[in-house]
Amino acid sequence: MPPESWLGFGASDFIELALAAFLIALAFISRPWIEPLARKLAPKTGWSMLVLALVPLLLRLAMLPRHGVPVPGVYDEFGHLLVADTLLHFRLANPPHPLHQFFETFFVLQTPSYASIYPVGEGLTLAIGRAIFGLPWAGVLITTAAMCALCYWMLRGWMAPEWALLGGLLCAIEFGPLNAWMNSYWGGAAVGCAGCLVFGALPRLRGSPKSLMGMLLGLGIGISWLVRPYETIFLIFSALLLLAPSWRSVTRPATAAMLAFLPFAGISLLQNQQVTGSWTTTPYQLSRSQYGVPAAFTWQPNPQPHNQLTREQQLQYKMQTSFRAAGPETMQSYFQRLEYRVRFYRFFFLAPLYVALPFSLVKLREPRFLWLAVTLATFALGVNFYPFFEVHYLGALTCLFVLVSVTALQQLPGQASHWIVYLCLAHFVFFYARSFFEPAKLSPRTAVVRQLSQAPGNQLVFVRYSPQHIFQNEWVYNAADIDRARIVWARDLGVEDEKLLHYYPNRTAWLLDADAIPLVLTHYVAPVANQPTSGKPKANPPKAKQPPLRFEQVH
Repeated sequence: MPPESWLGFGASDFIELALAAFLIALAFISRPWIEPLARKLAPKTGWSMLVLALVPLLLRLAMLPRHGVPVPGVYDEFGHLLVADTLLHFRLANPPHPLHQFFETFFVLQTPSYASIYPVGEGLTLAIGRAIFGLPWAGVLITTAAMCALCYWMLRGWMAPEWALLGGLLCAIEFGPLNAWMNSYWGGAAVGCAGCLVFGALPRLRGSPKSLMGMLLGLGIGISWLVRPYETIFLIFSALLLLAPSWRSVTRPATAAMLAFLPFAGISLLQNQQVTGSWTTTPYQLSRSQYGVPAAFTWQPNPQPHNQLTREQQLQYKMQTSFRAAGPETMQSYFQRLEYRVRFYRFFFLAPLYVALPFSLVKLREPRFLWLAVTLATFALGVNFYPFFEVHYLGALTCLFVLVSVTALQQLPGQASHWIVYLCLAHFVFFYARSFFEPAKLSPRTAVVRQLSQAPGNQLVFVRYSPQHIFQNEWVYNAADIDRARIVWARDLGVEDEKLLHYYPNRTAWLLDADAIPLVLTHYVAPVANQPTSGKPKANPPKAKQPPLRFEQVH
């Protein structure tokens, strides 16, 4: 969560903002200049894209000794990883497990198929990374590098090569090695690539309508559809709004765009059929019917779950519904939510850039920049109908936010733009150096998995939660093929556990007390049939010479 100021600024951000304003004042009497090296590189599209792709990639790889491969910790991440694993089994859904009640978790369907509720887009990038490099995170690195390179290509359709190169550099330092998108499995860069393709193809189509640009437009819309289907509606609206005045000249490119989009639409429909059994029912919709989550749009009533929820799922359902107003949506509640979300846009801008942003308003006199403002407003207003918000919902606009930043820098007098860029670079260098030398932290899940991996044979871990359990700290996530997994995570259901023990007779059974501080992992002994199951069951003591394993909690 950002600091509690309306811009999402903390103390250090306001200091940088004041320093940026001071440097601009000094620069009013100076004249602008462009580095000769950048001037030579900028027009060379291929080389520039290669450099901008390598910058965030190499900088992040250099941090691996202290900050290794990110460990998933949020249920969204596990959902995308399940999609990737399912795709690597050459299917879009998995058969339901006969004892699926032990594997109930967040954002995963158990029936009529065992599958994630998410579209295949983000999982596909993780699957590509794992297929080529043996590591899902490689897919995150690839898409981040591609987004930085494509951001430069997109900007070339809007401005001079030197400024486009600057925008690509800003993209690399803002969304590169220190950014949450590059250090998690939530997504953001994949739909960012889609936005670059769309908003890079559109100005080129207006200048010279070619089928190739139409195909790139359709490709961008298709990628966005497989990652963020709802926001893709606004992406299509934006494209139609810009191309409508010259619709006669873009008929052929528009046809190419539709043809390029068709395979993505087919994949989406096929996923619906495989996961839910219906071509038109999405996994999201089925999850709302079964579990009441994800939250419905603000114009819809709260969904009522039809499955029997676990206590943790009930907490999740209450949390999701709490983001909505108590009564029906009103104009006041809608705009209050819109105003509150302004602080989250801080994600897309370094603090020094806030000094320059007002200067971009000068360009609104040009029709294409007025269209850009309408596009940004359309996304902001449209996403505001969803009660919950994450910045990757606006991932397709990443390149447009960079475009606004660079356009604002262009309007600054004297050398002001150069001082702002230098301050942005200093900001990045400072925090990169601090992170580079920061000691690594071991997550609780990593410590437990590492210990289990050292045990011989296959493992079965029953996870027990306390009544004070925090629902975000979920442990029960499994591979696409549960029965073949090295480690199987299951919910502790008391005397019912005997069913799973009989199902997996050759696995070593463990009991994880997930809410103990530190975490406690003991060899599991099933409770007797007459043992009460209400409240927190008492675990049987571990066998002699097998002391419990304790793991320090890492926050």
